[in-house]
Amino acid sequence: MSVLSIQGLTRRFGGLVALNDIDLTVPERSIVGLIGPNGAGKSTLLNCLSGIYRPSAGKISFGGLDLVQTPTHRLASLGVARTFQNLELFGDATVRENVLVGCDYRFRSSLLSDLFAGPSARRAAREANKEVDRELAALGLLDVADTVVKDLSYGLQKRTELARALVGKPKLMLLDEPAAGANPTESHELGELIRRLRDERGVSVLLIEHDMPLVMGICDHVVVLDHGAKICEGEPAAVANDPRVVEAYLGEEGGDALH
Repeated sequence: MSVLSIQGLTRRFGGLVALNDIDLTVPERSIVGLIGPNGAGKSTLLNCLSGIYRPSAGKISFGGLDLVQTPTHRLASLGVARTFQNLELFGDATVRENVLVGCDYRFRSSLLSDLFAGPSARRAAREANKEVDRELAALGLLDVADTVVKDLSYGLQKRTELARALVGKPKLMLLDEPAAGANPTESHELGELIRRLRDERGVSVLLIEHDMPLVMGICDHVVVLDHGAKICEGEPAAVANDPRVVEAYLGEEGGDALH
């Protein structure tokens, strides 16, 4: 069974074709890597999936629902979560406050109760904070829960963004370069965490990443884009040795980087 199915996805910006007739499937409980050189169309694809861009053509199905026709604000409640290539956090807010934003739709009370701090508002706040604490503990962030985000290392900020995505209990996570700026140890730990999310929570993952050891180490399936077109897909080892992929990554030097 597939949690996400993309058929003929095309996105044009005037005369520029950023994505050209892309087919892609993310099976349930799987990690699918989306790789390719800079400018290949990877982030554009994620932007189409998360409603930032509207496709010029094609179909996107998530659990039988048509995502192209689904309002962006409904995606979180349907089970789609996203992290970004460039951090999208509230720098002057604490880690806890940033993560609380991610569970807003799950713990709501009436407007009047919110205005007057009524019982339902207090109950929702308690439940939300318990959920946030669970995610902070799972990602090793409890010790910095009350630290202002801008004072944290880049790696911890990345984890905060991941915790905010997870607190919404997603079925599908769209991760845009989660290991950017991470050292090898942090990258390895991140890979273990993503695998654990798949194995223990049943979360499916579509992962954009330039850290090839991470991609090749955790992905069940890898899709390669180049100049907006899909040039290869398959198991990680087969993709890493495909001549089209080696050429896209600039010859032997690029091919070595895939291993």
